[in-house]
Amino acid sequence: MQTEKVIGHIVTWLQEYANKANIEGFVIGISGGIDSAVTSTLCARTGLQLLCLEMPIHQAESQVTRASEHIKWLKGHYPNVESLEVNLTPTFDSLVNALPKVDNEEDRFMSLANTRARLRMTTLYYFAALNKLLVAGTGNKVEDFGVGFYTKYGDGGVDISPIADLLKTEVYGIAKVLGINEDIIKAAPTDGLWGDDRTDEDQIGASYPELEWAMQMDEKGIVDTDFSDRQKEVFRIYKRFNRTNHHKMVPIPVCEIPNSLK
Repeated sequence: MQTEKVIGHIVTWLQEYANKANIEGFVIGISGGIDSAVTSTLCARTGLQLLCLEMPIHQAESQVTRASEHIKWLKGHYPNVESLEVNLTPTFDSLVNALPKVDNEEDRFMSLANTRARLRMTTLYYFAALNKLLVAGTGNKVEDFGVGFYTKYGDGGVDISPIADLLKTEVYGIAKVLGINEDIIKAAPTDGLWGDDRTDEDQIGASYPELEWAMQMDEKGIVDTDFSDRQKEVFRIYKRFNRTNHHKMVPIPVCEIPNSLK
């Protein structure tokens, strides 16, 4: 990949899109992870207004530290960057207390994890509307179009997706050229929705390089007859997530009414 040219292409694309939309700039949630660090830096490079939001909800201290350090670094390099911290923990706790109890606590736990992402999305759009900004998404190609590892109308609720055509390993390559903090580059990827230290690999059962391989095999229509045992397992994991989360990757189904009934 021609990393420098890709960076320039994305920055130009962001500038042109914002100008055509008559928008002042971008707002993005900073998690302390690689994707939000790269996306925010690309947005900052446009010279347009960039509002970085920290939105902790019972967040691990390490994630908060990485997010704060990245924002500090951004502000030191780009004068168009502003930031705010919106502590959503009390809001989340109030919602949890208002919801009825359920029998299956595991299902409830998963639902509440996704609720965190949707509270953040609502907050991002609040500030986007106030400041005439676009909500910049941080999803990469494997997450958005491979395994669907994001929350529908949560971190998937965005206006633009600058890095959605980049594989996770390509995002890391761009991060190094951009000068992203080494602590962020070395940190294990996590969605930060659980209030603990579980990683994306813990949840999925495969690493991003493995998922990228499986995605490429699937796109080529290659079957698993000659795969190793681990490759077969990874391929099954990829196919299961891709099938289960397919609804996130396609337009909302519309019940079309036949003309004969109108």
